[in-house]
Amino acid sequence: MKIVAPLGKVDDVAPLVRAGADEVYCGLVPPDWSATFGAWTAINRRNAGNLASYEELDTVTKQAHALGKTVTLTLNASHYSESQSKYLLDFAGRISGIGVDAVLVSDSGLIVMLAERRFPFKIFASSLCACRNSSAARFYQDIGGSRVILPRDMSLEEINGIVSAVPEVEFETFIMNEGCLFEEGLCHTTHLPNNEGGAFCLDNYRVEYRRHDGEPLPETERRAIEQNERDYREWTWYRFGCGFTVTEEGAPHGPCGLCAMPTLDEIGVTALKIVGREAGLLRKVRSVQMIKAVRDMIDAGKSAAEIRGFAQGLRRREQLCESGYMCYFPDFIAHPGKVACHA
Repeated sequence: MKIVAPLGKVDDVAPLVRAGADEVYCGLVPPDWSATFGAWTAINRRNAGNLASYEELDTVTKQAHALGKTVTLTLNASHYSESQSKYLLDFAGRISGIGVDAVLVSDSGLIVMLAERRFPFKIFASSLCACRNSSAARFYQDIGGSRVILPRDMSLEEINGIVSAVPEVEFETFIMNEGCLFEEGLCHTTHLPNNEGGAFCLDNYRVEYRRHDGEPLPETERRAIEQNERDYREWTWYRFGCGFTVTEEGAPHGPCGLCAMPTLDEIGVTALKIVGREAGLLRKVRSVQMIKAVRDMIDAGKSAAEIRGFAQGLRRREQLCESGYMCYFPDFIAHPGKVACHA
């Protein structure tokens, strides 16, 4: 399984590859995009952590290729207007000339347009395509996709069913960092820089509850509502990287699927994706190193139980795993080794 690492700066390439990354992915916001469509009109899902120029993309691509690795560029805004799509066809010509290996696309119309023009790069269907069954996977294959990034919160059994039904398509799953509170494919917001409010779903709202009949809330109802709010805040804390905290060595807490890697490997998943282009370099490097350490154990023939113990001990905070909130694949924690994989 390939390790797919996020990149936000030119200087990220070499450290990520040294740590064990097989592929890097990045975003680019050309100055004329912002000038044409507005600073808050996203060319991809992240308004932060993007390269700033074609020259930077060219440098990243040359560095990665010199190290034997590939570069994927994100074009994964939820949708694009007609004028934006026309712009992106010219944009695609420029990045093709640079030598980008693949583009990550969420708008099915843009996938068709790119495929019809037969650019040399591969087309990957983003998790925002919400590909949750084999028919959807075949659809994206038919319109030009060679890889599908599966949505978060799919069970291992569901992943196995899709991969086994469409073996000619590559499949990528999320493996570390940052959950999503809702279904990405039905989300039409974006991730703003933290100083502009961050992700919309992290809004620190305040709620006042009233009974519709105008009567005061009984104490039992008030306590139940307050407990529900505390539980929700705890859940969102886990989903967003345990408050984006790290260990003393810089290893990130937060959503993780390391324990399930042996099963994902047996299923036939092609690639494992680390989230967070805008994150600090150390966080990204440590993420790559943790995944590579588990992959090395798989390659060495270690048992699933040994790998699970190793993975859960990497952060020395086993209680975070025990909560169940931090796991990308909670079905594995509940029933380890119970997924029947089919070739």
